[in-house]
Amino acid sequence: MPPPRLLLLLLLLLLLLCCEVWSYEAPEDKEDVFARRACPAFLSFTNAAFLAGVTVELPCYCKPQQVHSVVWFYKKHLDGPEETRVLTDHHGNKLLDASRVPHSGDLRSRFSIRLFSLLIFRAAPGDSGVYLCGSAHKDFFYAYDLDIQEARALRFTLRSTNGTTTNSSSKDRPGAPRLLYRLFTGYQRWSVCDRCGPPGEQVRAGLCYVRSRFLHVRYRRANQTAASCGSGAVPRAFGLSGRSGGGAKMEVRGCQVTCPPRAPPSSKLVALMAFLGYSSSSQPAEVPVFYLNHPAERVLTLGCPGSRPNLAVAWDRGSTPIYRSEHTAGRNLSAAPPRLRIDTGHHLVFTPAKTQDSGVYYCWLQGRRAAEIRLLVYVHLGRGQSVTSHPDFPLAVKTVLTSYAAMTTVFTLLVIGRAGVRVYRDTAL
Repeated sequence: MPPPRLLLLLLLLLLLLCCEVWSYEAPEDKEDVFARRACPAFLSFTNAAFLAGVTVELPCYCKPQQVHSVVWFYKKHLDGPEETRVLTDHHGNKLLDASRVPHSGDLRSRFSIRLFSLLIFRAAPGDSGVYLCGSAHKDFFYAYDLDIQEARALRFTLRSTNGTTTNSSSKDRPGAPRLLYRLFTGYQRWSVCDRCGPPGEQVRAGLCYVRSRFLHVRYRRANQTAASCGSGAVPRAFGLSGRSGGGAKMEVRGCQVTCPPRAPPSSKLVALMAFLGYSSSSQPAEVPVFYLNHPAERVLTLGCPGSRPNLAVAWDRGSTPIYRSEHTAGRNLSAAPPRLRIDTGHHLVFTPAKTQDSGVYYCWLQGRRAAEIRLLVYVHLGRGQSVTSHPDFPLAVKTVLTSYAAMTTVFTLLVIGRAGVRVYRDTAL
C-alpha cells in the first residue's frame, strides 16, 4: 500500500495530464442585459395567464443600471380603491425557502425574490392582479397583468392516431353582440409523455381568452386583439365576471414510449475511479434523494424539483405509477377532490396525509426520473389534541392491559407454586 502522499502526487499528475485542465479559458465579461433594454417611457402591462397551482415566475426585464435591487408591488385592480401592497422590503430582500411554502396562505407567504424575478408558489385565482417591478420611491420599471385561471373541467381523451390537435375553439357568449368580442379557449401544445417505460400520460391546458377590437391599449400581448378573460384589458361593459377563469380546461391522454439508452460513463472517469480503488459499478446515484418528515392529519404538497408550468411531471409510489385518471374526482374538478391527487400545477397533494402514506416516491420530469422523495408521516400531538384522541389509543390500552394481566397471572402462579412446594416439604418432614 503506497503512502498517502504518493497517492496525492499521482492524482495531481493525472489531473495535470488531462487536456481539459490546460484548455480552460476565463469567461469573457457578459453584457449587462439591462444596459441594452431601456424601460418604456409609458408603463404598459404584459398580460400573462396561467393555470392555478403552478409556480409563476415574473422577471423584471428592465431597470436603470444604477438600481441594484428592485421592489415588487401588487394591486388587485389597477383602477381599484384598494391600496398598493409592497411584496418586499425596500431592498428587495424577501427570500423564502420553497419547502416552507404552505398549502394555502396569504400571498406574502407564498412568494420569493430570486435575482430580480418574482416567484409565486402554487398560484391561486385570488393572486390575479397587477404586479409592478420598481424602486422604493415607486418608480415603476416593468409591470404584469397576471390572470390565474382555475380549470373546472378535466377531459380524458384517447391518444390520437394522426397526432393532430386543435389549437383553439371559439364560441360566442350567449346574448353578446358579435361585433364586441368573442370568447375562445386557447390550447397549449401536448406535453411530452411524462414517463418512459411504463404507460404514462400527456396533458395540455386550455385557457380562456377574449378576442375584441376594443381592448385597453395599455395592456400588451403579441396579438393586440386578444387577451385572457381575466385581464384588465377587457372592458367591464362586456359583462364578463372579472377574473373567474371559467373557460379554463385541462385535457389528459395516455401514452407510452421507450426509455432512451443511458450514456456510458467517460473513459477518464472510469480510469480515475479505478485508480482510486473503486469498481466500475460504484457510480453516483441516478437521481437525487430527498428526505421529508411531515405530521399526520395535515395537508401535504410535494413538488418535483426543477418543474415548470410547461414541463411534464409524473409521480410514482415505489414502482406503482400514480395516474391523474385514477386520482381525480370524476371529470369535474370543482367537486370534492380525492385524498390523494395530482393538481393542475403537477403537485402531489395529500388532503390530509396519513401515517400509511409513508414510503418512497419518485417524480418524473420530461419523461425521466428527476428525484426520489423518502416520506415519513408521523403522529403529531399538537395543541388541542390529546393522547386519547389518537385512533390507535384503544388498541394500545388493550395491549398494555393484556400484557399486565398475563404478567399478573404468571406471578400469581409462581407464588402459589412456591407456597405449595413449601407445604409439601413441611408435610414430608
